[in-house]
Amino acid sequence: MTTFAHFFENLPWVNIFGFLGNMISFAVFLSPIPTFYRIYKKKSTEEFQSIPYVVAFFSAMLWLFYAYIKTDVIFLVTINSFGVFIETIYLTLFLTYANKQTRVNTMKMLFLFNVFGFGVIVFFTMVIAKTTTVRLIILGWICLVFSLCVFVAPLGVMRKVIRTRSVKYMPFFLSFFLTISAIVWFFYGLCKHDYYVAVPNILGFSFGILQMILYGIYRNAKPIEELPIGKKDISNDEIILEPVKTHPKTAPTDDGVFAIEIPNFSIINVPNHVNNDEEDETMDEKIRKKIGLSHTPPTIAVAV
Repeated sequence: MTTFAHFFENLPWVNIFGFLGNMISFAVFLSPIPTFYRIYKKKSTEEFQSIPYVVAFFSAMLWLFYAYIKTDVIFLVTINSFGVFIETIYLTLFLTYANKQTRVNTMKMLFLFNVFGFGVIVFFTMVIAKTTTVRLIILGWICLVFSLCVFVAPLGVMRKVIRTRSVKYMPFFLSFFLTISAIVWFFYGLCKHDYYVAVPNILGFSFGILQMILYGIYRNAKPIEELPIGKKDISNDEIILEPVKTHPKTAPTDDGVFAIEIPNFSIINVPNHVNNDEEDETMDEKIRKKIGLSHTPPTIAVAV
């Protein structure tokens, strides 16, 4: 027992968690391949958004810069180097097949995050901060806050799952691997005593577990169809007028008059309930009152 405990205590846990973190994150980075294969086949980005790939690209750049400053976190270097590489390919494909407006919006986001934002961060850490310790503090907090924002992003998806009672917007295996990835990187940061890596992943695996719980609750639930924007249910009390075409007779009558048929009011949907005061009225009178006619419409005729 003592030998096993000694062996367990002396395992290179930093290397083990770093290696596992790289393998899982490698799989997560490759998960959008089916999406981009579809974009390539259809030669269109359809309704897909570029913001997840812009954010992932920016995140990989930030952690790569952090690893460059800290110097002794090789596993952060390897996985984020691959992240920058694969996200560059994704964004290149996206820009190639996007329509003009989507391409312009994507370029604006790339400039905002990866050129202007990253440039400001580099300026403050390399020019304003004078020591490595201060640089790590500044950059570490930036990475921590940004990672927290990324992990909060699935809240919108979870809200949609609860509202629609459908898990089609939240793939189980993606949620599962993101949760495992957050757990592994948490222990890596803990073993390295790097709390800028460890702390955001607490929120990451918490939300991941919550997503899997929601998946278990709603995976067999009957989905609720959402009404499209601009549509609404029509209650039984509303009157619905359907368009009716008039049909003039093709020939005049014997007295030289063309008769035009009046639409049949019976096609108008009205509530079934009536007041007691209206019981003595005929159905035609009730209908005309509902649509605002207080008199019987006269016969319409056109003399030749």
